[in-house]
Amino acid sequence: MAMDPIAASAATALVGAMTSEAWQQIRTAFVDWWRRARPDDADRVNAELDESQRRLDEDRTTEAALVSTWQDRLESLLSENRALADQLSHLAEMAEQAKRDSPRVRNETGDRTGTLEQNAEASGQSRVYQAGRDQHIHES
Repeated sequence: MAMDPIAASAATALVGAMTSEAWQQIRTAFVDWWRRARPDDADRVNAELDESQRRLDEDRTTEAALVSTWQDRLESLLSENRALADQLSHLAEMAEQAKRDSPRVRNETGDRTGTLEQNAEASGQSRVYQAGRDQHIHES
């Protein structure tokens, strides 16, 4: 079977969203979509998505394998019902947006969400104070 670009895009976005703060919302939307397409498989797909997300959290090197697995499943579903392609494209866009909006950043205190980029330039007698969270400066 030739690679379906919609399935490839959706699988990439789906797995990418597994590390976002919006994952539960994306998973629910995806399972609801699957339930309309193949009602008998929806509960199994829901459990498999949870397992995929758990595996990805434990080992980021599994991402490519998970994308391939979900791409195969999506291609199979689209080959049975091509009318689902537009809905799948919409889900992929939603997942991509969620990934862009809220990536998960790990640190020593646990999961934190968001991104932070700070740039500063000081010259002469100037000072720059930057913080990713609370900052208290006491000067007299």
